[in-house]
Amino acid sequence: MDIKAVLQKEFQLSKTQVENVINLIEAGNTIPFIARYRKEMTGSLNDQVLREFNERYSYLKNLEARKKDVYRLIEEQGKMTDEIAASIEGAMTLQEIEDIYRPFRPKRRTRAMIAKEKGLEPLASLMMLGNITDETIENKAREYINPEKGLNNVEEVLEGARDIVAEEISDNALVRKEIRNIFHLSGVVESVAVKEEDSVYRQYYDFKEPVKTIPSHRILAINRGEREEFLKVSISVPEDKVLAFLYESFGIKDRENRKHMAMAVEDAYKRLIRPSIEREIRNELTERAEEQAMSVFRENLRKLLMQPPVHNCVVLGIDPAYRTGCKICVVDETGKVLATGVVYPTPPQNRTEEAKAVLKELIEKYDVDVIAIGNGTASRETEIFVADMLKEIEKEVKYMVVNEAGASVYSASRLGAEEFPDFDVSLRSAVSIARRLQDPLAELVKIDPKSIGVGQYQHDMNQKRLSETLGAVVEDVVNKVGVDLNTASVSLLSYVSGISKSVAANIVAYREKVGKFRSREELKKVPKLGPKIFEQCAGFLRIRDGDNVLDNTAVHPESYDACELLLKKLGYTHEDIRNHDLDLIDLKIKEIGLKNLAEELNIGEPTLKDIIEELKKPGRDPRDELPPPMLRRDILDIKDLKPGMVLTGTVRNVADFGAFVDIGVHQDGLVHISQLSDKFVKNPLDVVSVGDIVTVKVLDVDIERKRISLTMRSV
Repeated sequence: MDIKAVLQKEFQLSKTQVENVINLIEAGNTIPFIARYRKEMTGSLNDQVLREFNERYSYLKNLEARKKDVYRLIEEQGKMTDEIAASIEGAMTLQEIEDIYRPFRPKRRTRAMIAKEKGLEPLASLMMLGNITDETIENKAREYINPEKGLNNVEEVLEGARDIVAEEISDNALVRKEIRNIFHLSGVVESVAVKEEDSVYRQYYDFKEPVKTIPSHRILAINRGEREEFLKVSISVPEDKVLAFLYESFGIKDRENRKHMAMAVEDAYKRLIRPSIEREIRNELTERAEEQAMSVFRENLRKLLMQPPVHNCVVLGIDPAYRTGCKICVVDETGKVLATGVVYPTPPQNRTEEAKAVLKELIEKYDVDVIAIGNGTASRETEIFVADMLKEIEKEVKYMVVNEAGASVYSASRLGAEEFPDFDVSLRSAVSIARRLQDPLAELVKIDPKSIGVGQYQHDMNQKRLSETLGAVVEDVVNKVGVDLNTASVSLLSYVSGISKSVAANIVAYREKVGKFRSREELKKVPKLGPKIFEQCAGFLRIRDGDNVLDNTAVHPESYDACELLLKKLGYTHEDIRNHDLDLIDLKIKEIGLKNLAEELNIGEPTLKDIIEELKKPGRDPRDELPPPMLRRDILDIKDLKPGMVLTGTVRNVADFGAFVDIGVHQDGLVHISQLSDKFVKNPLDVVSVGDIVTVKVLDVDIERKRISLTMRSV
C-alpha cells in the first residue's frame, strides 16, 4: 500500500503537501509549530487537519506493520498462497487483516480441533462439496466409527464433521464481511429492563433502534445502563436473511436434501459467527459513539479555554457551601491573593447580615470590581445573597456564576498544595474560581481536562484516547493564545510547543533565580532547553516590555532578520511598533505588492502576512476579539419563568442532543437540537458553542423536576 497516495486522496492534498507534512512530523516537530511556522510547506493546513492527518498516518503505518506481521506468520505455517497474499495487500483496515488471519491464528482447543484429531477432516471436506447427497455422507460416515477415538456411532461421526465445517465457515473472511454488512444495514439495537425499579434508564426499558441510525449519545447511555445492570442489550438481525445468504454461498438449494451441511451452516452462524459479529458491531458502535462524544468534548473544551479573560479587575471569589460556610478570597488584577475568609449566609447558619458586612468591607477595602460565584452546592442561595447585597451598595459591582468543575480536583492536587501550602482545600477552590473569571485558560490548564465538565459520558470512554484528544486541544489553544514567559506557571508552560514538564519547571526555576527574562534568546540558558526545543517553543512565548519588541509577538526568531528588513524598507522602527503607529503599513505593502515583497525578503507569502499582522498588534490576545462574558447584578428564580419569556443566556455545555444555557436561574435550560434553529440542524456545534451569548425563549418549566425547556427558533 502506498501510504502517501492514500493520504493524498483522503485529505485532498497535493503529493508535495503530503510528503512535507510527513517529513515534518518524522523530524519531531510539534503540530502547533508546523501549523504556525511551516505554512509554506503544508499549504497553510490548520492544527485540526494536521492532527487528523497525523492520526491517520499513524493508523496506516500500524496497518502496514500488521500486514507484514500477518504475512510472516502465515508464511511460517507454510500456508501462504497468491490469493491470501493479494487479500493482505488489498486490505484497508485492521479488521480486514484480522479476518484474513483468523483461520491461521493459534486457537484454544476447539470442537473442530478435536474432530480433526479424530481424523474427520476428509469427511468434512466431502460434506462441503455441492453435489454430494446426505445418503452418501451418512454411508461414508460409517467408515469412521471407532470407539477407541470416541466415535461410537454415525451421529457422533457426523457431529464431528459438522463441527469442522462450522469452524471453516466461521473463519471465512468473505462470509464474515457480508454478515457484518447485514448487521450494519438490517441490525436493530434492543434493550430491555433487567429490573423494574425506576431509574434514569427508564426510556431504554423496552427500546429498539436500527444500528445504522442510532445516535452516539444513546449508545453510550445504553452501555452505561448495561454496565450498571439496569439493562440487557443485544443486536437483532433478520436470521432468515443471514441463513439465506449462507445457504446460497455453500450451495444449499434444498435444506432437506443437504440437511447435514445446513445444520453445520446454522451452527456456524448461531454458535460462532453471530456472537462474535455482535461483539464486533457493539464495539464499533461504542468506538464511533466515543469518537463523536470526544469530538463534542473537544470543541466544547476549545471554546471554554478560548473564553475572553476579564482584564484589569479585582475579583472576589466565592466557593459556596452550606454547613461549612462560603469560602471567600480577593485577588488583584494579576491574580495575587489579597485576602481570604469564610462567611455563613446559607442554611443552616443563615448569618446573612454578618456575611454582608464582611463582603461590603472587602469590596470597599480592595475596590472589588466583580464577584465570581462557583456553581456547585449552595450556589443558588449564595447567588441570591450576593444579588441582595449588591443592591445595598453604591459601587457598580457585578457578579458571574462560574463553572467550578474541577476546582476541587485542583484544590486537592499536589499542584494546589504547592501553590498555596498555607490554605485549606476549600480556600484554594475560592482562589481558583476567582482566577477562572480573570483568565480561564491560565487557571484551567492546572486541571485534568476530563474534570472540567464540558463533555458527555467522559467517564465511559477510552481514558487514554480521551486524555490524548483533550491534551491536544489544550496544547493548540495555549499556543494559539501565546504565553507570557515571565508570569506563566509550570502547568501553562508545559503545554507550550516542545516544552516538557521538566523543562517548564527549569524555566520557572531560572526565572525565580535570575529574575525576569529580558529576551527570548535568554531561554537558551535554561538547563535542558536545547536548539530543537528553542525552535519549537520560542515563537509561542511572549516577553512584555523586553529588550526586543518582536519578543512580544508571534513572529518567530528565525524570521527576525526578514522582519528587520521589512521594517527598514517600509520606514518603521521598533518604537513605532511599541506605540502602535503603523497605520499606513497596509497601504505601503499594497504599493510594493505582497508577492514582490516576499521574494525580496526571501520568505513565503503566508509567513509575511503573519508577520504584518503581528507588527500591527504586538502582544495581542485572540480571545479579546470575542464577545465578553455576561456579568449580572440581579437574579431570577425558576418560579419566575413563564412560557414565552425571552431571555439572554450563556451556553454552558453542548451535547449531541442540544445545548445547555445558563439564563440566570441556577438551573441551566436545555435547547433541544430541534429547537436550535429554524433550519434543520445535524450537529449542535454547527449553531452554538460553549461561551456563546444567546437569546432564548422559554418553552416549558417543570419546577418539580427542575427542568427548563428553551428554544432559539424565531427568537
